[in-house]
Amino acid sequence: MFDRLEDLLKRFEELELELSDPLVASDAGRFRKLMKEQSDLAPIVETYRAYRSAKQNIQDSLALLESENDEELRELAKEELAESRQAVSEYEAKLKILLLPKDPLDEKNVIVEIRGGAGGDEAALFAAELYRMYAKFAETRRWKTEMMNLNENGLGGFKEVVFMISGQGVYSQLKFESGVHRVQRVPVTESGGRIHTSTATVAIMPEAEEVDVQIDPNDCRIDVFRSSGNGGQCVNTTDSAVRLTHIPTGIVISCQDEKSQLKNRDKAFKVLRSKLFELELEKKQKEEAAFRKGQVGTGDRSEKIRTYNFPQGRCTDHRIHFTSHRLDDIMNGDIQELLDNLIAADQAAKLATMNEE
Repeated sequence: MFDRLEDLLKRFEELELELSDPLVASDAGRFRKLMKEQSDLAPIVETYRAYRSAKQNIQDSLALLESENDEELRELAKEELAESRQAVSEYEAKLKILLLPKDPLDEKNVIVEIRGGAGGDEAALFAAELYRMYAKFAETRRWKTEMMNLNENGLGGFKEVVFMISGQGVYSQLKFESGVHRVQRVPVTESGGRIHTSTATVAIMPEAEEVDVQIDPNDCRIDVFRSSGNGGQCVNTTDSAVRLTHIPTGIVISCQDEKSQLKNRDKAFKVLRSKLFELELEKKQKEEAAFRKGQVGTGDRSEKIRTYNFPQGRCTDHRIHFTSHRLDDIMNGDIQELLDNLIAADQAAKLATMNEE
């Protein structure tokens, strides 16, 4: 590990020299590429430098203890030694995590698909609340959200909503959100005050570029129709909505959020590319099932991953057995604690797998 860290430190120092070269600065493409590489290496290098400093402090403290007779200085050296040893242990653990192979998809934008499941109108209302939860979280991260398609139920609930979240490292944060989300509460549609259990499914799909997925136009059928539901001028009065059917897989995408048929068509193809990309990812994950054993899943929509219990004000993630009693904050978009615990659990599982090997 430390040979690799030395190599990375050397590369980081080379990058600093290259980026200070006026010729490199004048080449926007190369400059951007080198800046990205430097940014990726910075957390590792900073931690490694801190680790080396702590190791040096240990040597200095031991040397002082061997040569110094002054009891007060010796006590200070002992304190410094204990603190430095603790720091070395913490830095070693952090470096192991930083050196884990990175998911090449982590920097991608995502397309989020939320569907009401069991529970009728209450499930649709919960799906709408999940949408607002993710939209508010995206806003706190200064990410951009873009509606792709929306199918409402007339009570303010969403039978289905598809939207894109764009920004830095979106997939790395949200990739563990796919699955069945369960809600337990008294629905607004319930007159007897009984607690009901309803579900909504969430799919997080990395945005697929045209280079990631090639779609043969002959494999697709495109139908146009008049948009339904709420909309502004022209949305409900022209055949601007698009239904895209991918014949080999049977996947059907509908987009009606835009007034322009062309824009809806482009959005439909964007969603289709991501769905096809996700199918390939699921296939690959199944092939690597043994390697992924014990790790947090990212793709199984049938897996019940989380329960939102309103009477008790708690939210429980069943995969990592983590419970938060801040349900109101979570529904208002404060989900970072949940995501951090999922990411930490995945990293721990990967480290355990590496140690076994």
